Amino acid sequence: MTYNYIVNDENNGKRLDIYIQSIFSNLTRSHIKKLIEDGCVQYNNKTVKCGEKIKFGANINVTIEEPKPLSVEAENIKLDIVYEDDDLAVINKPSGMVVHPANGNTNGTLVNALLFNLKNLSGINGIIRPGIVHRLDKDTSGLLIVAKNDISHVNLAKQIETKKCHRYYLALCNGNFKDDVGIIQTGYGRSPKNRKQMAVFDLGEGKKAITEYRVIERFGNYTLVEYKLQTGRTHQIRVHSKYIGHSIVGDLTYGVKNKEFKTNGQLLHAYKIEFEQPTTKKWLTFETKLPEEFEKILNILKSKKKTN
Repeated sequence: MTYNYIVNDENNGKRLDIYIQSIFSNLTRSHIKKLIEDGCVQYNNKTVKCGEKIKFGANINVTIEEPKPLSVEAENIKLDIVYEDDDLAVINKPSGMVVHPANGNTNGTLVNALLFNLKNLSGINGIIRPGIVHRLDKDTSGLLIVAKNDISHVNLAKQIETKKCHRYYLALCNGNFKDDVGIIQTGYGRSPKNRKQMAVFDLGEGKKAITEYRVIERFGNYTLVEYKLQTGRTHQIRVHSKYIGHSIVGDLTYGVKNKEFKTNGQLLHAYKIEFEQPTTKKWLTFETKLPEEFEKILNILKSKKKTN
């Protein structure tokens, strides 16, 4: 369906994406951005960028396709559902599970499992990513919020965007951190050398990425660190860890092969999440234990530390 709007004096000078969001309150910012980039938004019959400043009297057409039948199969995969209500669920995702189907991963994903285990899922992110408000890398374990309706999805996505939602991770990093606390703030984007990887740039280049860290325990050649996301860029913690010279143990993409410990992926766990329930406005906090592999390696390091 195509919607037509004429810009009034009150909205003169606004950014196009902000104007669209003020009209379609049920759409997330990322969805609006995709609509504009895909040419589904026409400004005076032309395709423009998200940041286009609209002018009084301009004609804006917005085309939104009707939801397509779901083409992803539900699969009877057991999930660790930490919490569930009518609006959302909090899932403890295991390491090794892909969040949503993509080329080469059409089955066995979190979405396949969600379709079997939950009655309702939001449709904002389309037929491939129903309910997915934010993601975790395949080999990153831990807590993830799933939206069960579109209103909750928009609310939760807004909380992440405005940093109202707090996401904490535990990581075992190579080396001994110099400082007990710190903030990593960089430019961020696709690596010019490898488009499948992300990279750090000077501030002002690409998107801004901010990660806070706090040392939990030191083990000589390793450091257990708590990371708190201020922005949620793809692979952000892993790339920022590499950038400060302390790649995450088990991360073969951004780190080095560890000769002491063999792992099934990076030792990075989203252990804590805090946010406001969209309907009741109650503040919710959830924590989960470290995976068995992560805990086992930590216990080995603690034993060595005691004997030294």
